[in-house]
Amino acid sequence: MPGGRRGLVAPQNTFLENIIRRYNSLPDCSFLLANAQIIDYPIVYCSESFCRISGYNRAEVMQKSARSSFMYGEMTDKQTITRIEQALENHAIEQFEILLYKKTRTPLWLLLQIAPIKNEKDVVVLFLLTFRDITPLKQPIEEDAQKGLSKFARLARSVTRSRSVLASQFSSHLPVIKTEGTKQSSLGQLMSLNADILPSYRQEAPKTPPHILLHYCAFKAIWDWVILCLTFYTAIMVPYNVAFKNKTSEDVSLLVLDSIVDVIFFIDIVLNFHTTFVGPGGEVVSDPKIIRVNYLRSWFIIDLLSCLPYDIFNAFDHTEDQGIGSLFSALKVVRLLRLGRVVRKLDRYLEYGAAMLILLLCFYMLVAHWFACIWYSIGRTDSENYLTYSWLWKLGNVTQLPFHLRPNNVTARIELDGGPERSTMYITSLYFTMTCMTSIGFGNVAPETDNEKVFTICMMVIGALLYATIFGHVTTIIQQMTSATAKYHDMLNNVREFMKLHELPKALSERVMDYVVSTWAMSKGIDTKKVLSYCPKDMTADICVHLNRKVFNEHPAFRLASDGCLRAMAMYFSMDHSAPGDLLYHVGESIDSLCFVISGSLEVIQDDEVVAILGKGDVFGDAFWKEPTIGQSCANVRALTYCDLHAIKRDKLIEVLNFYQAFANSFARNLVLTYNLRHR
Repeated sequence: MPGGRRGLVAPQNTFLENIIRRYNSLPDCSFLLANAQIIDYPIVYCSESFCRISGYNRAEVMQKSARSSFMYGEMTDKQTITRIEQALENHAIEQFEILLYKKTRTPLWLLLQIAPIKNEKDVVVLFLLTFRDITPLKQPIEEDAQKGLSKFARLARSVTRSRSVLASQFSSHLPVIKTEGTKQSSLGQLMSLNADILPSYRQEAPKTPPHILLHYCAFKAIWDWVILCLTFYTAIMVPYNVAFKNKTSEDVSLLVLDSIVDVIFFIDIVLNFHTTFVGPGGEVVSDPKIIRVNYLRSWFIIDLLSCLPYDIFNAFDHTEDQGIGSLFSALKVVRLLRLGRVVRKLDRYLEYGAAMLILLLCFYMLVAHWFACIWYSIGRTDSENYLTYSWLWKLGNVTQLPFHLRPNNVTARIELDGGPERSTMYITSLYFTMTCMTSIGFGNVAPETDNEKVFTICMMVIGALLYATIFGHVTTIIQQMTSATAKYHDMLNNVREFMKLHELPKALSERVMDYVVSTWAMSKGIDTKKVLSYCPKDMTADICVHLNRKVFNEHPAFRLASDGCLRAMAMYFSMDHSAPGDLLYHVGESIDSLCFVISGSLEVIQDDEVVAILGKGDVFGDAFWKEPTIGQSCANVRALTYCDLHAIKRDKLIEVLNFYQAFANSFARNLVLTYNLRHR
């Protein structure tokens, strides 16, 4: 299976995404991330919720001290400030109630929790500072001196609130408590916030719950091929059993085999509820709820109908009612819905031209098999209706194993008895259908009755279409259906040969392959520039504005831009995709682009220390509109996860700003760089 089918599975540093996801469920909580290796512990990331409660924007908070001294005021407790400094110096987990001040100097009571974050080497590299607004729970500040509680009462109330806050934040990351004996120990673990609860700042492979199967694992790959084989078995045996009326009471072995197949398909339904799938963006979806909803909305009903035990119903039919017996036999045809399992995974089976050709031939033979079963049913029905010139009756005479009619006393019907072996009748039926579908027609088996002639006409029309489509245009079909796949494999082969020729290190080779596969998964091999070259300039501008809509809609610097200005600027934007570990900027490189982070997270490294973590909505680069010269980067910028960036070159941005002077002033005033790579 090619890498694009697996999804994006390279190890990623999802620390920032996990923290944001956790605090999004707590609307009254916010957080800061600070570097624990640099003096004064500068803030490297600020959440949007912290900006809302403090009144500061992200650029004003970045690089400030984790002590939050910029929010101190005249009523901030000095002892609490000292305890905060000690907790930071000792890399200790602590919590405090502290009075801070917003940007407007409005007092704000916050419950502050400090927790050290370790990397894969067990070294504290970051501090996670959690803030919860507890102002509504405190006495009004001006009344505190008159109506305040005693120190003991305040302490008791503070501890009570702190326990509830921590429990609500971290209980989802603890194991389920099942016995009374473990409650105290789990509570102690909860309050101590040990390393088992806090996330780590490191690269980790995507994790799946223990009861979820990866769709590309070895077991699932083998299982899918087993299901494919059983699907073809069903497509062959169901029409055969219906046409030749195999009663389960007469053939116990087939009943047992079909029942086993039904059980296997039912197990496949259960596995589909516990198997990951690749989302529209190439990500591996492992959330159990999303997996189940996706399967229920797609193939569940068809799969369920195809695995019902119709043979069990037919086994209890004792021919008292021939109509009901025929109905139960006909219900077996519903099992052909299992072919949907082949359709949904057709792209996997058609990955290579040889596999596609084999599948087309199998489909052609399968249609011939179905026609053979119908042809036999028509011959048997005509013979039972006293049409002794039907092809089946003539076959009995030719083989000197003639048929004869006998009445059935139970059903009061005439039944066909005797005749050639069942295998002889089936082979003759298949022989006739193949000669008709290939337009050969030797004539030794020919339609005689009206029913046989009508069916033969329909079969020849369908067979001619199939023959022309499959055999007359096999090359064209293969080229059309595998052009993208061939291009994909050609690209992978070229990359592999290049790495082999130049003897690239294994680690670098894996990074290159992961980047190529992930980029293909995002673009599907479509060259955006080539597609845009097909369109006129006006249409190209509209498409570019749409492609960059997230940048224009989310950043206030573009709100006052005219349509013409946006269209001109959108033409110069490029969309870049980066894999985990990619370096976008090196120290000393020229800063030639302004970059907007659309998804993913990056880290800014200066002197081997993380000075900033950039996420969705952040902007980094240089203030080109203020600096007359091209600056040099003072830091490395490295992707932590798969990142999508929109970037515009310095000269193109200045060209647009010089032409739209009114917008240039608004842009320079409102665009705030989250991190300026020119400055240390």
